[in-house]
Amino acid sequence: MKTLYPSAIILGLCFFVSSFGRYEKNDLSEIKIATYSNGQITNDNDRLVDKEVLNDFFERYPDFKKYQNDVVLLYKNRSYGTIWYDRNKITEFGNLLYQKLKVTDEEGIQITIPYENTIDQIFDKKSKQKPSITDTDMLLSTAYIIYMSNVYGGLDEAAVKKTGWLLPKKKISYDTLLDSLISKPTLLEVNGELLFDQYYKLQEALKKYRKIEQDNTWQPIITDIPYNDLRPDATSATIGQVRTRLFVMGDLKRDSESNFYDQELMDGVMKYKLRNGFKPNYIISEVHIKEMNIPITDKIKTLMVNMERCRWISPNLVKDKEYIMVNIPSFELIYVRNGKVELLSKVFVGTVLTKTTIFSGSIDKIVFSPYWTIPQSIVENELKSKIASDKNYLADHNIEMVNGQLRQKPGPNNSLGLVKFIFPNSDDIYMHDTPSKTLFDFEKRTFSHGCINMSKAKELAVAMLKDYPEWTQERIDKAMDGTEETTFKLPSKVPIYICYFTAWVKDSGEVSFFQDVYDQDADLDKILFPLVEI
Repeated sequence: MKTLYPSAIILGLCFFVSSFGRYEKNDLSEIKIATYSNGQITNDNDRLVDKEVLNDFFERYPDFKKYQNDVVLLYKNRSYGTIWYDRNKITEFGNLLYQKLKVTDEEGIQITIPYENTIDQIFDKKSKQKPSITDTDMLLSTAYIIYMSNVYGGLDEAAVKKTGWLLPKKKISYDTLLDSLISKPTLLEVNGELLFDQYYKLQEALKKYRKIEQDNTWQPIITDIPYNDLRPDATSATIGQVRTRLFVMGDLKRDSESNFYDQELMDGVMKYKLRNGFKPNYIISEVHIKEMNIPITDKIKTLMVNMERCRWISPNLVKDKEYIMVNIPSFELIYVRNGKVELLSKVFVGTVLTKTTIFSGSIDKIVFSPYWTIPQSIVENELKSKIASDKNYLADHNIEMVNGQLRQKPGPNNSLGLVKFIFPNSDDIYMHDTPSKTLFDFEKRTFSHGCINMSKAKELAVAMLKDYPEWTQERIDKAMDGTEETTFKLPSKVPIYICYFTAWVKDSGEVSFFQDVYDQDADLDKILFPLVEI
C-alpha cells in the first residue's frame, strides 16, 4: 500500500498519544475493550480481554506480532475501549485511515501492510467474508501503528509533536488546547508546511464568533405559536429579532430595529440564504428560524470541528495545477485551475443509507455516453418488482441483459447522463451527469446510491479538456450524442477531494454553515471536546 505523507497528521491526533513505549507483559491480562453480542457493540468494560484472546489474535496474524506491545498500549491509552467503532459502525477516522493507506501520490512513501486483502474485505461492501468486529478493530489498530511508524519514523513523543499537538500533561479539554494552538500557529507546521489554508480562514471566523459570544449579542429569536412564514411587507416582533441576528452575523450593515419587513431586510435575508445554502427567496420559514437559533456555543464548536477537518487535506492542495473539490454538506463542486475557480456546480449525493464516501484520489478517465451496469442491489431492491409488473419495463428504459447483468444503454435518459468521471476507489463510486435536473432545485440533495450527480457535468468535461486540443467542442458534442460509449484516459490525472465541511469561509471572510446531512459532526465532536487524561 502507499499513503500520503501530509495527510498523516489527523491520524496522530486521534488518539492523543504522548508515548508508545514498551508495555509490560503482565499487563496484558488487564486489557479491557468493548464486547459484542450478535455483532452489536455493548461497551461492557467489565469484560476482560485476557492473555489468551490477545495472543490468539497475534497468533492468527503472525506478521503483526512485532507490533503487539504497541497495539496493547494503544488500547490502554484509549481506556481499553473500541477504537474504530461507534454505534456499530466504523468511524469516520477508520474510513479515513483506510483511504490514506490506499491512496497513491507523488509525495507518498511506500508502506507494506500485512494482510492487506483482509483489511480490504472490511471496507468492501460486497464482501461476504468480513473479519469479526473484534478482529476488525485490532486489524485497524495495528495498521495505524504501522502507518504512523513509517510516516513519522516512530511513535514516540517527538513523533506526536510533529503533528503539532503538543499536549500538556494534565487534564485539559480540547477547547482549551485549541486556544493554545490558535495563539501559536507555528505549532501547526508539519515539516515546514502549514495547514490547508481554509484552516486559517476558519480560525479568523472563530475569533469573530467568540467575540459575539463575549458581547452576549446572540439572543434567542422568539416566535408566535403556531409559526407563520414571514414575508416582505409583514410586521412582527420576530422580524425585528431576525434583523438583529442578521446584523450580528454580518448580513446587514446596520440594525434599524424596525419590525417591518422592508427592502433592507430582504437584501439581508437573501445574503444569509445564499451564504448558507438555502433556496434564494425572501420567505423566512421555521427552518430558517431554527437555524438562526442554534446556540453560539454550537456554532463555535462547528468551526472547531471543521478546523480539524482541514488537517485531513494536504497543504499542497493549493499548489496543484488543477483539482476538484466536492463538499457534501453544501452539495457543491468546485473546479480550480491555476489557482482560480473555473467552475461551480450543484451536486446531489448519497442518501443517509447510501452515503457518499469521504475520499481523496485522482480522476483518470472521462467516459462519454456511458453504459450503466446496474448494481445487483438496485436490481433486487428496486427493479425486480417493476420488471415483474411491467413486461415492457426493460425496453422502455433502454435496458439490456449482458452476461447475466442488466445494463442501461447510452442515451439522454441514461441514469448516468451523458458523461461520467472515473476515480478508482474501493466503493466503486464516481461522478456523473444526470437526466434528473429538477432534483438540483431542492435544498437538501441526498438522493443517490452514493455517486455524485452533477448539474454541470458537460461544462466540467469541457473545462478539464482545455489542454487537449484534439478535444474540440464539436468532438465533445459528438461523443455526448448518446449512441456509443467513448472513453478518454487523461494523460495527467486530476486530483479530487470529496470532503465534509459543515462550515466554510470564503476569501472575502464570509462564513457559511451547512447542514450536517450525515450527522458526522457529532462523531468528531466526541473526540475533540471531551476531557482527556494525558
